[in-house]
Amino acid sequence: MKKIIIPFFCAVLFTTSAQAQTATAEVTAATASVKSKLSPQQVIDSYLNALGGKSKLEAVKTTITDNTMSIQGMEIAMSTKKMGNKFKSVQSVMGQEVTQMFDGEKGYINQMGTKSDLPATAIPELKKGKTIDALGYDAANFNAVTVEKLDGKDYNVLASDKGKFYFDVATGLLYKSNSAVGDALIKSYMTVDGIKFPSDIEAEGNGQKVVIKTTKVTVNSGVTDADFK
Repeated sequence: MKKIIIPFFCAVLFTTSAQAQTATAEVTAATASVKSKLSPQQVIDSYLNALGGKSKLEAVKTTITDNTMSIQGMEIAMSTKKMGNKFKSVQSVMGQEVTQMFDGEKGYINQMGTKSDLPATAIPELKKGKTIDALGYDAANFNAVTVEKLDGKDYNVLASDKGKFYFDVATGLLYKSNSAVGDALIKSYMTVDGIKFPSDIEAEGNGQKVVIKTTKVTVNSGVTDADFK
């Protein structure tokens, strides 16, 4: 079980799954929606502005994110360093560590001294990674915007072969994502150096329910290329 926690966490939050097309079609068919007058680019621009503004987001070259994850009665500490499309995540549970690393070209998972390569099928998507994941949204991947109501609130919805993404009409912020690997619900955000980061997330997939709480985000400090060797 411990081995799949990090890949699942990353896949849900960073939406790197290339197998979400079937799930998207199923959700779309089951949910009532109306077409919005907004373009996909307008929804994405509103999201970037809500997070702090595109120029401020682009100025972030590195981040360190400290989380706690609650899963099946276990409390797991996780720290993730990012620089562009490079990342290194270390989780600690019951005195053991599991590390996942991607150096921009290749990567591995190391669990209790047993190292295995990241799946080759995941590499193309990982190479597209950004320090701030929101900058990875490309309007060309979405044909139109629909409006759906959840719990009495309206959300602008973008759908592609990566999944389905719900943005709060009032705030512009991403609230929910659906993909083949699972669902993620962003319950709240925290502000660090004028930028909003998810602070409380409920995720579910592969038969697992995970509550992820961000305790600290460090921007543009403490990360070098040596971290990804």
